Amino acid sequence: MQGGKNDNNYRSMQGKNPEGHNLIISSTEVEGVVKAKNDFRIDGRFKGNLDCAAKIIIGEEGRFEGDITCVNAVIEGEFRGNLQVSEVLYVKETAVIYGEVITGKLVVQSGSIFEVNCKMTGQTNSEVKVLEEGKKKEKS
Repeated sequence: MQGGKNDNNYRSMQGKNPEGHNLIISSTEVEGVVKAKNDFRIDGRFKGNLDCAAKIIIGEEGRFEGDITCVNAVIEGEFRGNLQVSEVLYVKETAVIYGEVITGKLVVQSGSIFEVNCKMTGQTNSEVKVLEEGKKKEKS
């Protein structure tokens, strides 16, 4: 949408990555499996699997159904499925999310709908084991 909110977001994403980024506009529907190395913004509809080595943004008008694996994610629209984010997942106040979520860190704004099974992986397994062993020693 030229001159609108989506156009500004498009330009801000473009400036961050000289190799470009991917964009599904609001009037577009995609179904299938996609692998992307650069940022990926969805303002339309996507059904399938998306594997991204960068950031995923689902805009307010965006709808996604399926599985996503990515480094960072910003959800403003609707997501249904399995979401695996290695670093930070931002859930904006307009977001609607149903499914399974695995993420390093999580930021959820009030007003969002976040009905998921969520696993946080911010700590490595070795850190968790050390904490568990420390608790066992304290009880002894």
